[in-house]
Amino acid sequence: MGPLEALRTRLLPLLLTMTFLLGSACHALAADEHNPTEPTPELLSALHHGGFVLYLRHGPTDTHIPDQVPVNFDDCATQRPLSDEGRQVMEGVAKHLARHDWPLEAPIRVSPFCRARETARIVLPTQEYVIDDLLRYTAAMTNDEKRPVIENTGKVLALPVEGDVNRLIVAHGPNLADLMNYFPPEGTLVIFSPLGEEGYLYRASIPPDLWPSLDLHHAFEQ
Repeated sequence: MGPLEALRTRLLPLLLTMTFLLGSACHALAADEHNPTEPTPELLSALHHGGFVLYLRHGPTDTHIPDQVPVNFDDCATQRPLSDEGRQVMEGVAKHLARHDWPLEAPIRVSPFCRARETARIVLPTQEYVIDDLLRYTAAMTNDEKRPVIENTGKVLALPVEGDVNRLIVAHGPNLADLMNYFPPEGTLVIFSPLGEEGYLYRASIPPDLWPSLDLHHAFEQ
C-alpha cells in the first residue's frame, strides 16, 4: 500500500464520522426550527400596538366525519365539522381574546371550509370576515394544487400590516405544515411578524389550554 492510499485509509473513517455529525446537527436544527414557543409578556403587550399576523387554526373537529372528495364549500354536510367539544373550546378562546382585546384589521381572512367559518363566527361574532379561497385545506390536494395556496399563505403572513392593528387569519394546520413544517394543534393561535419581501418571522403559539396562564399575566399588568 502506497503512502497516498495509506493516508486515504486513515482519513476515511474520520471523514465519515464528520459527515454523520454534520448531518445530525443539520437535522436537529431543522427539527428545532419551529418548536412551539410560548409568548412572552412583552410580546403580549406588543400585540396591543398592532403590526402582527395572527394565524388561528380552526377549533377541534369530529374526526369520525371526514371531508368528502371533492368537497362542496356550499354544503357543510360534505365537510369535517367542529365537534361539540370543539365549539366549547373555541367559545373559551373567544372569552380569552376578548379579555386581551388586541386590535384587529378588518375584515379578517377565513378559509372557505365550514369549520373555519364557524370558528370565526364563534371567536369573533361581531367581526366582519372575507372568504379567501387560497386559504383552503391543503391535505387532500396534489402538489400542483397546493402550490398557489402555500404561496398565498406565505404572502399573507409576510405582508406588512398597516395601522395599529393585527391581521387575523382563520385556516388550517396542514397549510402551515406545508409552508414551514409546523403543524399546530386545533384551536391554536400562531403569532408572526410580517417582514415584507424578507418573508415572516414565527414568534409564538397559544394552544387553547395555555390561555388561562396568559390571562393571569394580563391581570397583573392591569
